Amino acid sequence: MGSVKKDNRLTGSQGFMCIGFAGFFSRTVTSPLEVVKIKSQVGTFHSKRGFCQSFLLVYNNEGLRGFWKGNLASCLRLFPYNALHLTTYRKIVHLHMDELGFISQWRAIFAGGLAGVVAALATYPLEVVETRLIAQNCRQPTYMGVVHTLSKIYRSEGLLALYRGFSLTVLGAFPFSIGCYAVYMNLDKIWQEPPFRFSPLQNFISGCLAAGVSQTLSYPFETVKRKMQAQSARLPHCGGVDVHFNGMIDCFIQVVKNKGVLSLWNGLTANIIKIVPCFGLLYTCFEMCKQVCLYRNGYIVSPLSSQLAPGVDQSLGPHELQEVKRYLKNRNFGSGESSIGNRW
Repeated sequence: MGSVKKDNRLTGSQGFMCIGFAGFFSRTVTSPLEVVKIKSQVGTFHSKRGFCQSFLLVYNNEGLRGFWKGNLASCLRLFPYNALHLTTYRKIVHLHMDELGFISQWRAIFAGGLAGVVAALATYPLEVVETRLIAQNCRQPTYMGVVHTLSKIYRSEGLLALYRGFSLTVLGAFPFSIGCYAVYMNLDKIWQEPPFRFSPLQNFISGCLAAGVSQTLSYPFETVKRKMQAQSARLPHCGGVDVHFNGMIDCFIQVVKNKGVLSLWNGLTANIIKIVPCFGLLYTCFEMCKQVCLYRNGYIVSPLSSQLAPGVDQSLGPHELQEVKRYLKNRNFGSGESSIGNRW
């Protein structure tokens, strides 16, 4: 059984901003790995000589800025995606909680997968924009920024082009959820102790392991999705995709026929390597932002320390704590005023 917990010492907006900023920072730092991964999935010439050579080819052909193509679209997508994902996840989880606030692990993972699909539906056009910007050569660009890419795809290819390959997000959610479920159901066997005793390091390793397994299982769907997002008859070389196809099933067939089954996992090395620094930076940055917010709310003595503020009830919410402080301040002020009045 798993318990769904959140830190009630943060306001909703603070929690959202902490998650958003942490995601923005971690994605920006690991953007070069994301660029190499997507180019390998699409099949541009940069990926023909292997993982390490891909970095050199990108740098030689597009310069240093080539490693941060599409990063703005990816970061802009974070805020609405996280907001929708979190809201939908909580709604689904609350429907399946028992009277003690507990929910089974598989139901929590299913809720996460379903929430991810809902959030992806709303933000999918930005994912298409990210793929197009990364697949093109930034020294000979077809698209100039996020807004221009959105408008040009809509005007030249229609609204459906902005959702090309979305069905693969839904299909990929099943093996992704199975991978998460398989890992989390066996964590007690891996660590030889129950989950509630896990240290922060154990939780971090468990998260990386679950992400690695689940993303590996769902990776073929991700690869075909990226190819469908990038391919367009209106682009030079059809968007740089290494195979040409008509629809999702034909894409799978053409990839396996022309490139082999293992090509469905092209870019997996970059993706696996990216997991640890991305998760690590995400966790670290979130905790730093959380420390600042807890200090502003009055729960800890310093944003650089986890030491709890003396005399503060940590079970109170931020608004309740402020109300208590105002009450105590007014009471002390009133008693001081009356003692002064008695003197005179």
